Amino acid sequence: MRKVIAGINMTIDGFCDHTLVMADDELHQHYTELLKSADTIIWGRITYQLMEYWPTVVKNPTGNKATDEFAITVDDISKLVFSHSLKTVAWKNTRLAKGDLKEEVAALKQAAGKDILVGSPSLIVGLTKLNLIDQYQLCVHPHIAGKGLPLFKNITDKIDLTLIKTKTFGCGAITLYYEPVKKNS
Repeated sequence: MRKVIAGINMTIDGFCDHTLVMADDELHQHYTELLKSADTIIWGRITYQLMEYWPTVVKNPTGNKATDEFAITVDDISKLVFSHSLKTVAWKNTRLAKGDLKEEVAALKQAAGKDILVGSPSLIVGLTKLNLIDQYQLCVHPHIAGKGLPLFKNITDKIDLTLIKTKTFGCGAITLYYEPVKKNS
């Protein structure tokens, strides 16, 4: 069975704000490797629309190897978008989800393939509530936002996690790798 991996950047106080965290070459390389370990990424509308920037980099490379390789990799991966407002998506390898979150992701997990990434705060929360996340990769940046979108908004039940490893970056960010503690049935 494929693993569902929640991967996201956040501030040290738990907020997801792409304007506060800047990816340097090392972080771009890290996320390129993560994307290559998977064959599908799941986003909500807002994240999808933010990420639609990357095909422009594929067409007009920056000349920075790490940035350009990330652009190519994110452009090539299959993308599944959950949205109530989007009617169409234009980015290659992208489809709008037709079923509900639980059904779509459960079917993906059962299908053959590589890992499945989830990169939108609302979908990470939704899949957490459905117990469908197999691993969290939280890249915590050395910034205090003070406000913004909290990653685990609307999680009301305690969820125990086991730290399986960490990875530090020269910019001061650290990725924490967690797996949910298996509950005894």
